[in-house]
Amino acid sequence: MARAGKGLIDADLGGNVIKQRIARPGQGKSGGYRTILIFKNRDKAFFVYGFAKSERKNIDQRETDMFKKAAKKLLALSDEQIQSLIENGGLTEVKP
Repeated sequence: MARAGKGLIDADLGGNVIKQRIARPGQGKSGGYRTILIFKNRDKAFFVYGFAKSERKNIDQRETDMFKKAAKKLLALSDEQIQSLIENGGLTEVKP
């Protein structure tokens, strides 16, 4: 997340959906993990999916479209709505 906040985005999939690479411990990023984030710089970020590059090459267009639809809904939520979802188990907050 810190890299994306600095503008270091590995792949911009459009519609506030980005893909970031994460290195495996002791290895580089190329064979590591991929994460899909709904991301609006200096506002909100949601981790929505992750996979190992060794298990899957990429996400497909149907999934990309689904993440873009989710981005519209999630980024429209107020801070109060997000907090309520966290409290009710609809979202999980991940802290660095």
